[in-house]
Amino acid sequence: MIIESTGAGFAGALRQWRTRRRVSQLELAVRAGTTQRHVSFLESGRSTPGRSMIIRLAESLEMPIRERNELLLAAGFAPAYPQSRLDDPGLEPVRTALERILRGHLPYPAVVVDRHGDLVSANAGFHAITRGVDPALLAPPASVPRVLLHPKGLAPRIVNLDEWAWHIVDRVQAESVRNPDDRLRRLAAELVGLAPPRPRRPAPHHLGFAVPLRLRAGDGDDRELQLITTLTHFGTAVDVTVAELRLEAFLPADQATSAILAELVAD
Repeated sequence: MIIESTGAGFAGALRQWRTRRRVSQLELAVRAGTTQRHVSFLESGRSTPGRSMIIRLAESLEMPIRERNELLLAAGFAPAYPQSRLDDPGLEPVRTALERILRGHLPYPAVVVDRHGDLVSANAGFHAITRGVDPALLAPPASVPRVLLHPKGLAPRIVNLDEWAWHIVDRVQAESVRNPDDRLRRLAAELVGLAPPRPRRPAPHHLGFAVPLRLRAGDGDDRELQLITTLTHFGTAVDVTVAELRLEAFLPADQATSAILAELVAD
């Protein structure tokens, strides 16, 4: 189905994404199974792309599927990927799987967030470590990066805030560059304002392979949790909403942390 021809928009968008991914025309052509000449003609507007070619180019550039839809629209084609509400009956198996994963991580904190870092769901472990956080920060749509770095959030309890804050800032900034989005850019700018001065020298990574989050257990509880984080996403999702979900788990770096988390969740 062709909606309306906007070839110039497609040509510019393709060129921007290729440049953003630092891929040459030749490399993109090889990945997409076409020729450098054809890619050049597409970027100059001298050739009109077919729907299947647009999808191959978008896949070759590892574009998020939301942006693949936008690229199709720019060329005058209907979107290829549906975007469902998370409460859509068709996504019930996804919701069930996510809730099982969240419960399976207990007593360790875990959350599901969307593309902007907004909280979609959380387990009891996350609720346990965020006790005492200003309720306004946890009101929907709650931004997990903001909860971590805000002075009314977890920031006062983060022992290595100078290091951890910039770990979060750098991650959000990198995502906003890789997949440009106005909300992500605004969030990154806000987080820079919340972060303390960047350390001149990186602190030693006590775990040897990851930046730990050193977090006091709670107000008046100075026991220190050492946590490492993992990010998981649906690598083969064909629905925009599902593809943009991320599971972030906070795992204990030592036995003492594991024991404290079990105690906090049991309370």
